[in-house]
Amino acid sequence: MKPAKSSPVQIARRGLMLVISSPSGAGKSTIARTLLETDRQIGLSVSVTTRQRRPSEVEAVHYHFKSVREFERLRDSDALLEWAEVHGNFYGTPREPVEQAMAEGRDMLFDIDWQGAQQLQEKMSADVVSIFVLPPTMTELQSRLHRRAEDSEEVIQTRLANSRAEIAHWREYDYVIINDDLNAAFDAVQSIVKAERLRRDRRHGMFDFVRELLEETPSL
Repeated sequence: MKPAKSSPVQIARRGLMLVISSPSGAGKSTIARTLLETDRQIGLSVSVTTRQRRPSEVEAVHYHFKSVREFERLRDSDALLEWAEVHGNFYGTPREPVEQAMAEGRDMLFDIDWQGAQQLQEKMSADVVSIFVLPPTMTELQSRLHRRAEDSEEVIQTRLANSRAEIAHWREYDYVIINDDLNAAFDAVQSIVKAERLRRDRRHGMFDFVRELLEETPSL
C-alpha cells in the first residue's frame, strides 16, 4: 500500500509588488497580460490615467480613466501611491487596493514607467521587485509601435523620442530582460517571480513553521 500523500506546506507571506517597465512597444504589457492569465496569485494594479481610452481598452480593466481635475483630487488627497506625467498624460496607482492585497499575501502587478517605479521604491522598497524590459533594437521597437496600429503617427514619434530617456533608467531596476523572443522573456519573468516568493524576508509564516518543526518529537 502506498503511503498517503501529505498536503503541501503553506507558509504565510506578504505579497510582493511586481513592477514591469519598458519603453512603449518593448513588450511589457503583453508579458504582464500573459502573467495574469497564467498565475492566479497575481492581481493587476489598475492605474488611473487622464489619457484617452483606446478602442481596445476597457474601463476598470486596463485603466480607470479620469479627467485631469479628478486625477488632481486623488493625488492631492494622498489616495495615490505614485503618480507621473508621461507623454503629456497623468498616470497613478490607487493606494487602498494595493495595501489590502499586500497584507493578505496577494501579489500585485504594476505596468508602470520608471517614474512610478522610482516612487514605489522610495515608499515600499522591501516589497518591490522591479523588472525592465528592453527591445532588441530601436528599429524593432519602431516596427512594433506601427504594428500595434492604435496610435497616430505623431504619437508614435513622440514615444520613440522619449524611449531613449526611458531606457537610460535601466540600471535602477532589479532585473533587466531583452525581449527578442517573447516566450523566453516571459519564462524569465516567471522564474523571477517564483524565486522572489521564496525569499525568507517575505515569508513571515516561516517563524511559526520552524518553531513547530523544532518542537516536534517524531514517533518511533
